[in-house]
Amino acid sequence: MSKNSNPKQVALLIESSRAYGRNLLVGIAKYIRDHEPWIVSRREHKLEDEIPQWFREWKGDGVITRLDNPKLPALLKKMNVPVVYLRTPWKNVKAPSVLLDDRAVVRMAFEHLRERGFRHFAFCGLNGADYSDVRRTMFVELVRNAGFRCHVFKSARRMHFDTVVGYERHGLLQETEEVRRWIKTLPRPVGVMACNDLRGEKVLLACRAAGIIVPDEVAVIGVDNDELLCDFSQPPLSSVVPNTRRIGYEAAALLDRMMAGKPVPPEVNYVEPLGVVTRRSTEVSAVEDRQVAVAARFIREHACEGVTVQQAAKMAGLSDRTMERRFAKILGHGPKEEILRVRLNRAKQLLAETDLSLASIGEKIGLEHTEYLSRIFKRKIGMTPGQFRARAQTAVAADRLLSSRFQ
Repeated sequence: MSKNSNPKQVALLIESSRAYGRNLLVGIAKYIRDHEPWIVSRREHKLEDEIPQWFREWKGDGVITRLDNPKLPALLKKMNVPVVYLRTPWKNVKAPSVLLDDRAVVRMAFEHLRERGFRHFAFCGLNGADYSDVRRTMFVELVRNAGFRCHVFKSARRMHFDTVVGYERHGLLQETEEVRRWIKTLPRPVGVMACNDLRGEKVLLACRAAGIIVPDEVAVIGVDNDELLCDFSQPPLSSVVPNTRRIGYEAAALLDRMMAGKPVPPEVNYVEPLGVVTRRSTEVSAVEDRQVAVAARFIREHACEGVTVQQAAKMAGLSDRTMERRFAKILGHGPKEEILRVRLNRAKQLLAETDLSLASIGEKIGLEHTEYLSRIFKRKIGMTPGQFRARAQTAVAADRLLSSRFQ
């Protein structure tokens, strides 16, 4: 693309109050670096904010927006500039949009729960929010097509709001007790998909208030992978990771074509999510055998403290041999293998997130002989601890560099 002495002026109406919006901005910034520079106009704001005054007076060449305001389409039509939407466009709006592929999101969430052995499933959304309703319908269909029943949270009160954020705010602030009562009615163990991480956090709080053990009785997965929210949840929340940077990049590419006078059909363009980040809220195998479930939870909580198979069996009220047999039948491996699995998962986390030496990591997971740790890590994970750390930290460094360039 040739250099232009008159850079295009682009307005970004994208919230920076959510991880989703911030990563969209990072993707747009990357497109600008890779191509011709734009003069970008943007301010810090929330998804539900009023149309900012600066934008009403703005004169430019194109807009990328995710603002949740019903007055926006009329203003954009009056401006008569190319527009790309990063949320479901308002009715009667004819403009291209780039959205997260909700069908792929739901599929990943369901497969994640099913791989853990769940046969009971539930969906907890923010009723009335368009993305939540779409994901609920898709999840119910997927669960039923697989031969299972899906339990759905339904609020007793029908509310109407002009914006998605209105439904979100009502659901998160006003439905706490309803969610708690609903959770208590579910068969267990059950895998719950929450429409997003905000709702997922509330489901975890409802479980704690109801005295329900997560993830043994109720496992919860959200959507968006808002790392701060997920990591501070109790327990940390597993989540489907949207490819938001790709969404932002693709939106910028579409707008660039439109500003160049090239035809772009007013259709939805979908981007698949990256996958699932597994945290404690789903780190479990669904076990209806309560004694095996007790032993598995004891191992998960104490494996890195040097727990033995005998201790786990005693906690569950089983003999060593009986627990071995029932573990193998239900989980496909014995309790000794489960202890090792938990230890190696913790080792992976420490390698990726800290600069601790291998000896220090070995001490923290109950495997103090570094040679044995290296050997078993390579055999089970497929690479040495050093190779795993280099790969993980390279990915984190690249991610941080990309983010810092936009800040």
